[in-house]
Amino acid sequence: MNWITILDSDYPSFLKEIYNLPALLFYQGDKTLLKERLLAIVGSRLKTAYGSAVLNALLPKLIQQQVVTVSGLAKGIDAEVHEKTIHLQGKTIGIIGTGLDLVYPKINKDLQCEIAKNHLLLSEYPIGAQPKRHHFPLRNRIIAGISLGTLVVEARKRSGSLITANLALQEGREVFSVPGSILSSYSKGTNELLLNGAKCVVDADQILEDL
Repeated sequence: MNWITILDSDYPSFLKEIYNLPALLFYQGDKTLLKERLLAIVGSRLKTAYGSAVLNALLPKLIQQQVVTVSGLAKGIDAEVHEKTIHLQGKTIGIIGTGLDLVYPKINKDLQCEIAKNHLLLSEYPIGAQPKRHHFPLRNRIIAGISLGTLVVEARKRSGSLITANLALQEGREVFSVPGSILSSYSKGTNELLLNGAKCVVDADQILEDL
């Protein structure tokens, strides 16, 4: 396990621009990924078949264009973003709300180990830090902060994904939203983002042209 401080030359440049930036980041894996074209992809913890299909439609071209995906290693869409990126032989960054020696949720143990070994695992919390409720909204500012843009695949009306998207907007980053059925609670958040000015995405090229 290693660390990067705000005084180091390899501290993520985009992260230096955000409010309440972390002075110290702990990491495992390939820190050179922080220099690549990063796209945060977030969504519901209770994913739907629609959310999975959206990832299947958008990720292959993004990975083909060497976009590095960033997400929070949570259940649902977050974990699937990491898994599908790895399956497509792309690179991914997982940002967690605990110390690097802990896994939360436990179901992601193998996935977290894979990311730490062959991709990049990041946390602002020291070894032994437990998963506390306030850690995860704070974690979201790093997800949005290191990325050129944030793609929201699915989101309920009040969700962590919307927190991440709003943080990205506050920092002047691109926010992309996938439209969904007006009858689905899992699309209420994404449709609301579109009403508030997020870019509507139905094809990977619409993301790539803004990164």
